[in-house]
Amino acid sequence: MTPERKARIKSVLSHRQPDLTIVMENVHDPHNIAAVMRTCDAVGIQEIFVLNTQIAMHKQFGKKSSASAAGWLTIHEFDNTEACIKAIRQRYAKIYATHLGEQAHSLYDLKLTEPVALVFGNEHAGVTAECLSHCDGNFIIPQVGMVQSLNISVACAVTLYEAFRQRQIAGYYTGVTRLPVEQYNVLVEKWGIEDNMLE
Repeated sequence: MTPERKARIKSVLSHRQPDLTIVMENVHDPHNIAAVMRTCDAVGIQEIFVLNTQIAMHKQFGKKSSASAAGWLTIHEFDNTEACIKAIRQRYAKIYATHLGEQAHSLYDLKLTEPVALVFGNEHAGVTAECLSHCDGNFIIPQVGMVQSLNISVACAVTLYEAFRQRQIAGYYTGVTRLPVEQYNVLVEKWGIEDNMLE
């Protein structure tokens, strides 16, 4: 491994956000999944959750279309909503879902600097009622056009870059590693560099 490659990996690790994640529920199109993964990597998300209760589990996440983003992410797959939510609740204080309902808040009213999981649903049906029942709230992305919806990968990108903006202002991307020691050490070993963080 070249020194430049090692420095790049260390820089990526130093900007990873251990308290920000997304959940893709029953997202069918592999191109959407790949695009979401690329955005997650771009804003420093390390762990994502893939919940499939109405469609088959994905056999693989396309490396070509995601520009190998899947290889740099920790992907947790579930086929049971309660089990997925339980795993999320262990590490994230809030769960918000994209859902156009009476109680939905604007994306720009959310506090995205706290430990939070953001749920994005199926391309046609959205987030299931079962998953919504476990969420702390719903949010929408403000729009003024005739078509009141965005492609899931676009909606995810808009949402995550708002989280990026808030977290950057809050000083979460200074280059000081925020990952827990154990997680950091696992990743440096997986990514092939010798730079373990001391306990």
